[in-house]
Amino acid sequence: MQLTPAAVERERDWVRERGTVVVPLINDVRSALGERFETEVAPVDRGAYDAAVSVVFRDGDLAVNVACLVALLREVDVEGDYPGFVVDELLGRELAAMIAGNQPLRLLAEATFHYADIHHHPDDATAGSDDLDAALAAGFQTRLPGWPWTETESPFGVEP
Repeated sequence: MQLTPAAVERERDWVRERGTVVVPLINDVRSALGERFETEVAPVDRGAYDAAVSVVFRDGDLAVNVACLVALLREVDVEGDYPGFVVDELLGRELAAMIAGNQPLRLLAEATFHYADIHHHPDDATAGSDDLDAALAAGFQTRLPGWPWTETESPFGVEP
């Protein structure tokens, strides 16, 4: 695999186009987690998703790494799936974390990835493709606003 600016651009376009699958999955995850944690979580629309994709891919250092993980997950498949499930889980978890950003969002995206992954299994999925959808959903749902606790200043900030 060779990653060039053109290859990164192609992966960005693919991620953006995948919004038809990812945005409903984001909203399913937000709804289920909101119910579980007894909070209202704002849904994500396609415009917010597309804007977040642009932000992620605007940062060249982040973009090349996200593009690489997307490309790998698009291609990885393992006969019988189970023997190779560790690699697609590892790649998916890392992709979700990269998209989400710094801690604590990074860790939350990793945890959310596993939740999204166990609830998303399209019939035509390869070993990596369902993990790719789950990673995109987990990463972007964590990055995007809508959770009440992210809408306010943390009470734990300490002045220098």
